[in-house]
Amino acid sequence: MTAKTAATVLIVDDHPLVRAGLRQLIADEPDLVVCGEAASVQEAIKLLDSCTPAVAIVDISLADGSGLELIRRMHARAPGIRILVASMHDESLFAERALRAGATGYINKQEAAAKVIEALRQVLRGKIYLSQKMTEVLLRNATGVRERQTTSSIESLSNRELEVFELIGRGLSTCKIAEKLHLSIKTIETHRANIKKKLGLGNGNELALKAMQWTLEQQ
Repeated sequence: MTAKTAATVLIVDDHPLVRAGLRQLIADEPDLVVCGEAASVQEAIKLLDSCTPAVAIVDISLADGSGLELIRRMHARAPGIRILVASMHDESLFAERALRAGATGYINKQEAAAKVIEALRQVLRGKIYLSQKMTEVLLRNATGVRERQTTSSIESLSNRELEVFELIGRGLSTCKIAEKLHLSIKTIETHRANIKKKLGLGNGNELALKAMQWTLEQQ
């Protein structure tokens, strides 16, 4: 297969070294070619028209927002695009959310290079790519046999609440979070109150500590 007929790939990740690694990995495959790279939600949306990718590799955490929100926007703008999430975040918490947003696969960044290529080709064939463990969890959930989850309190957070929770864990103030997510300070304060209630936290200090601990565990 020549580069002319190779499947085009858009890489969306806010870490330059990760993008470089994926670009090199894909360059070694004759049936795949990188058509563009983006570090943010806005850059990725702008590239959709000029790049016209067959598949996009998207991280959950981006420079200017959530990968889940980007997935929804990409899926709405280009319904035919296949989207593979490549992230360090816990798949038990994010894989199902990503699929609901419009992704067609989820892989951990720690997986071997061969697995990433396998995942890309599988989603390009119109199939869903998940780890065996996550596939079994989703099948059990679909049949009504849900596993007891140790992170049930975190799982109760909405996508936006989870995004705010992570940014709190990164040390951002309410004002900075509002600026980053293009929301009002009052809206962020409401999200903070809801998160504290859902997680059974008494005050802002407990919220910050819980968020920092969780964020560190995701790295």
